[in-house]
Amino acid sequence: MEITLQELKELEENQYELVDMRDEGELAYGTIPGAVHIPIENFDEIKDNDKKYVLFCTRGIKTKEIAEELQTRGVDAYSLKGGYTAWLLEKMNDDISRQKAGDVERSLQKKFRKQIWSKFTKAIREYELVKEGDKIAVCISGGKDSMLMAKLFQQLKKYSIYDFDVKYLVMDPGYNEANRKVIEENAKKLGIPITIFESDIFDSVYNVEKSPCYLCARMRRGHLYSYAKELGCNKIALGHHYDDVIETILMGMLYGAQMQTMMPKLHSTNFEGMELIRPLYLIREDDIIKWRDYNDLHFIQCACKFTDTCTTCNNEEAKSKRMEIKQLIKEMKKTNPFVESNIFRSVENVSMDTVISYKKKGVKHHFLDEYDS
Repeated sequence: MEITLQELKELEENQYELVDMRDEGELAYGTIPGAVHIPIENFDEIKDNDKKYVLFCTRGIKTKEIAEELQTRGVDAYSLKGGYTAWLLEKMNDDISRQKAGDVERSLQKKFRKQIWSKFTKAIREYELVKEGDKIAVCISGGKDSMLMAKLFQQLKKYSIYDFDVKYLVMDPGYNEANRKVIEENAKKLGIPITIFESDIFDSVYNVEKSPCYLCARMRRGHLYSYAKELGCNKIALGHHYDDVIETILMGMLYGAQMQTMMPKLHSTNFEGMELIRPLYLIREDDIIKWRDYNDLHFIQCACKFTDTCTTCNNEEAKSKRMEIKQLIKEMKKTNPFVESNIFRSVENVSMDTVISYKKKGVKHHFLDEYDS
């Protein structure tokens, strides 16, 4: 059974309980105000026969099945038609007449100056991410991180002593109509002049059985490099933040048996003269979330048109590794408040005299090579 947004509005708030059934990763990108969080795998917790429940996931596909199952158990449960995406699009239509960009820019210069703006400019300086004459393709996926990065680059261009150019690039690898509209409306509301180019990557990888999401990410990166180069850009900017960096370090150690990090910038090996930069490198995810909520912004986590039905996107084993690492860091922080900065700094303080072996430019070096010399 389904209930539309209009039907939901006609109910009094005390007549129903709104339940967000997405996972924690999706929840971090925003939810409908007043919703309680019960992950879809815990739907058995919904069993009060005296309540009306309105369930939602990303697009209302998975919760429709859950609502039907709960109704067979005597629970008055309904699935919100269109899910969180439908609610988000309607909210955007309500908000679109308001000028949001100015408020967002002021928040970066005032309320979030220390947590976000100063760390952004520090990364730019410390890692030399932007130089005179650069033409940078700021790659926007539609999530909170890339949208924040776009606003920061707008501010940087306004105040920077460097003469550089920026293109705000959105690649549509086959988004469904609703997801693409969310990205377009957010860009319009934030005053970001996006350039959209299209590809058929989603269709190309949909029937790939082994690691389709990994292949999709690699193909998208290649398309971004290629199109950015066509536009005359020499760099692409991605929205990875501080938490992505420390989680990558631990994931490499615990799951990959290697010591590595996500670098603040890289030369492309396949596109001569191109670089990848990560300007949010020093910014904490919690501060990005606070910025988003303070400005009443709402984004989508994954714009893939198959998110609700793709078994790989929703595979518990595949998606749980990063969540496991997040939880591990959270637990360690209870006894060591400096654990996050220590993980980050560990790859800045590598002592080569106490490393068994390492690789440099693909060549493996072992401590015994020079031990007796």
